[in-house]
Parts: sequence; C-alpha cells; structure tokens
Amino acid sequence: MIPGETDTPDAAREVVIRVRNLRTVFGRRVIHDGVDLDVYRGEVLALVGGSGSGKTMLLREIIMLHEMNAGSIELFGTGITGISESRAQRLRSRLGVLFQQGALFSGLTVLENTGFPLREHTRLDDKTIDALARVKIVQAGLEPEAASLYPGELSGGMVKRAALARAMALDPEVLFLDEPTSGLDPASAGSFDELVLKLKDLLGLTILMVTHDLDSLWKVADRVAVLGDGKLQGVGSMEMLSKSDEPHVCEYFEGPRARNAQEREWNGR
Repeated sequence: MIPGETDTPDAAREVVIRVRNLRTVFGRRVIHDGVDLDVYRGEVLALVGGSGSGKTMLLREIIMLHEMNAGSIELFGTGITGISESRAQRLRSRLGVLFQQGALFSGLTVLENTGFPLREHTRLDDKTIDALARVKIVQAGLEPEAASLYPGELSGGMVKRAALARAMALDPEVLFLDEPTSGLDPASAGSFDELVLKLKDLLGLTILMVTHDLDSLWKVADRVAVLGDGKLQGVGSMEMLSKSDEPHVCEYFEGPRARNAQEREWNGR
C-alpha cells in the first residue's frame, strides 16, 4: 500500500487513469521504479517531488509522449501499451494539456492557437471552429479582444490562459497542467487557481497537475502524490501529508515555505 493511502480503496469512484508498476530508465538512472497511482474522475490530483523526481516525465508517459520501460498505464480502462496510432489519437482527443511554457505557436493568434486542436481532430468548418474557440478564450478568463493577439503580445498570465483555452478546445474529460502557476506573480497565481477550481466545477473536469506551488496545493488539490527515489512516497490530502512521518514527505512539506503556505490556507478559511 502506498504510504498515506487509506486501507480501503474507494471502489465507488471511477478510476480514469491507472498506473501500475511503472518503470522508467535513462541510461543508468532509474527515474521511476514501481510507481502505482490511481486518478479518480472529478478530482484534482497534484504530483509533487524534488527536482528530477520524474513528475513531468510521468505526465508525459500518461499522455503518450514518452514510452515507459515497463509496467502499465490505462486511460479510461484502455491500456496504452502497443495500441495503434488511431486509438491513441482517440484517447488524446479526450485529454487536454497545458504545458509549462504554454507551447503556443508564435505565428498564430490566440484565436488560431485555440482553434488548432479543433482543426486537427474535427471536420468542423472554420466559422464554427472560430466561434467555439472564442467561447474557450472567454472561459479561460481572457477578454474577447485577446483573440486577435499574438503570443508575443501577451503577459505571462495571459499566455497561461491562452494555453488553457487551447487545452480545453476539445472539451476534454481530463486536463493536465504542468507547472501552471510557474513564473506568475502571487496575485496572478491565485487568480489562476480560482479559475482552475471554477472550470473543474463548471465542466466536471478531472485534473492532474504537476506543481511546486505550495499555495496551489493547499487551495486546489483534493489529493497530492509525492514522488521520491523512483516511487510514490505518499498519497493523500494536504492535511494528511502534512502530518506524515515519511522522510521524503516531511522534507517537502515541513520547510518554511510549506509552513507559510499552510498558515495562509488556514487563515483564509
């Protein structure tokens, strides 16, 4: 059993992502060594850990951008090992991804960036695509006028929101966020956290988030999974993990920044 998990699994909840005995190796370095993880429909699960612990790599393996060395990953009950490209594309159409740096196409406007997945994965006409893209832009918290701007004309916070609009273009069931608040000032980061919670409730999203932002963990995450030494060292709520005696968990959650974030969360309740 993963440290921090309850003895009785919640069988009533649907597992949308199931990772079992995952192993990832680069040269002689073992990144993952027997990782087991379930992500339940409708929750926000955050992946945390020290630099090089394999958080983003795990995300990339789940979204089929990197091949694992051993183990299994299931998306919506379908194993991804050895599946055809057409089946992989159908699964990807049910996922939305916000990459750490936004990964917007610099030569396309926000409207064109947002509509890009629709042009790739649907047969909708341009007028319909543009209309749907404008809806997503507003849902992501941007003003309608931002649709005509290019990435180079956007602030850091606007880039994140434009990337979020594109990630939501296909109405995904699961949204992946890789360091969504990195590089943002505290006010912008807090505003983005509020947006994530709003969209989760409004659209019924399941969210898997990689983050170092301890304020976000307290505010947004239903559960947190701590990676260290190639394994999951703890999985549970922030309240549960803050009381853990596991060394990797203590190291991550007992520093001054963690205590300050916890105090801000409790003072805000």
